[in-house]
Amino acid sequence: MAHEVDLLVVGAGPTGLFAAYYAGFRGMSVALVDALPEPGGQVTAMYPEKMIFDVAGFPEIRGRDLIAALVEQADQYGPRYLLGRPAVSLSDVDGGLLVDVGEGEQVRAGAVLVTAGIGEFTPRPLPAGGEWIGKGVVHFIPELSAHAGHDVVVVGGGDSAFDWALALQPVARSVTLVHRRTRFRAHEGLITKVEQLGVPLIVPAEVAEIRGDAGGLIEVAIDVDGQRRVLPAQTVVAALGFTADLGPIESWGLDLEKRSILVDTTMRTSRARVYAAGDVAAYPGKVKLIATGFGEAATAVNNIAVELNPDAHLFPGHSSNLG
Repeated sequence: MAHEVDLLVVGAGPTGLFAAYYAGFRGMSVALVDALPEPGGQVTAMYPEKMIFDVAGFPEIRGRDLIAALVEQADQYGPRYLLGRPAVSLSDVDGGLLVDVGEGEQVRAGAVLVTAGIGEFTPRPLPAGGEWIGKGVVHFIPELSAHAGHDVVVVGGGDSAFDWALALQPVARSVTLVHRRTRFRAHEGLITKVEQLGVPLIVPAEVAEIRGDAGGLIEVAIDVDGQRRVLPAQTVVAALGFTADLGPIESWGLDLEKRSILVDTTMRTSRARVYAAGDVAAYPGKVKLIATGFGEAATAVNNIAVELNPDAHLFPGHSSNLG
């Protein structure tokens, strides 16, 4: 089965969703493909409950609320979602592009915009937590309420660890953060907020053992300065970072640099009719922010509009003029 659209957006995170909206605004038919089963990319998969502070116009907005608003915005123009499947291969066909999205389906598009973020990501494992993954040991928390009344141990020292500690503290019975070093990688402001809430920070410490029974987790044994200490825990959040790669996109013949796709000022890649925007795109001076991705998406879509229709104007006017 082949879908035919003007633009295929590869990656349904914030940048991809805004690109779908903007392409619809420019009169293009759009499909979005993503290996994840729902829109939102990293925001949905990793921190839906986290407050985001660097989106213009919002002093703060919860991750899941940002994604819901972006989906609503894009849905004005009826994009087609192909979720839970990867973009496998890319080939040229009759002046356009053909992308295999698995399950016997293909997408034929006039252009492709890659908004794949960091690509396919895999959480780094907690060595002592193997048998308890999904049974009390988690990497991400889609719903804070699922951990209400729990004793929670967060393992890690980066922004994600402190974000989860901050988010869980109001709903959990207790939250303790454990890190194997005395120094943290997290932003100083986050560390201060967690400290002000009275969350214990145990360092330097290693998780030695996780114990439980058929009903779930009961406690966590940690080693602190050569001493064994036991903490009650029904939830352990392993916030140890993740590994990532671009998956099949790496074989598409694009110029790459450190798992990013090199683009020019129009967001065009080294391959005809293929563009990139958001965290996956690289150029000198790039700053990886959601806000940056929104601007890059608009730049890419406007240039794609002209490539698909040379009579089109690069700048279509302001969307506010439509009201």
